[in-house]
Amino acid sequence: MKDRLLRPLYTLVKSECRACEQQARFPFDQCASEAGQMVMSRRPHPDEVDQLLRNAELRDELEPYLDESLQAVNVTEVPTSVENEFLESILAWERAPILPVCEWFDPPLRIPPADELDDRQLHELLWDTINKLNSRRIVLDFTDHLSDRELYSIIRRDILSSREKMIDLPKNYLHWNCAEANDDESQDTWLRYYATDDEREMWSEETSLPLPPVEPPPFPRKMPRRPL
Repeated sequence: MKDRLLRPLYTLVKSECRACEQQARFPFDQCASEAGQMVMSRRPHPDEVDQLLRNAELRDELEPYLDESLQAVNVTEVPTSVENEFLESILAWERAPILPVCEWFDPPLRIPPADELDDRQLHELLWDTINKLNSRRIVLDFTDHLSDRELYSIIRRDILSSREKMIDLPKNYLHWNCAEANDDESQDTWLRYYATDDEREMWSEETSLPLPPVEPPPFPRKMPRRPL
């Protein structure tokens, strides 16, 4: 199995040189010798060496999880650093615990029911909770059709109790689509407040159903966003 993961240099050289032998009819030994001279004449940058060593380490650690997703990586088309980032994301996914979102925090993030708070208390606690979620790279999308009290209730009822993979990678974000909080109205909500003209037209052509009117969201907010 490891042989399929870690391909030695001579295998790569031999593979390329066989193509040379077929096309230009050069003897393999001569071509391999010339390839070896080219490899030896170029002093690798220290970062390249580090990336190659890290690549071997990642592939060794991923061996117990080997499946088609790893074998689908075409290592000849991406830089080693990009491949390493991909492999790190797979490894992080495989090792990540599945926990309720509230338990991603220490101590666990728990908030009281909305009906125990007045409007001012709820508004302050809502934004405190939104910022805490963002600190764990949890982003709430499509919230502008919801009042503070409705959004607070969705966070408490649906998000904090949801069991999710806690993936500890700086570029990994969990996006929560708040337009789907009410399944019966999610399509109407998206079309009414968030869909573009092209998306609305495409939906109408595919379903042959009437479109709801376009309306501005009643509760616009400047929510924390994933960095670009």
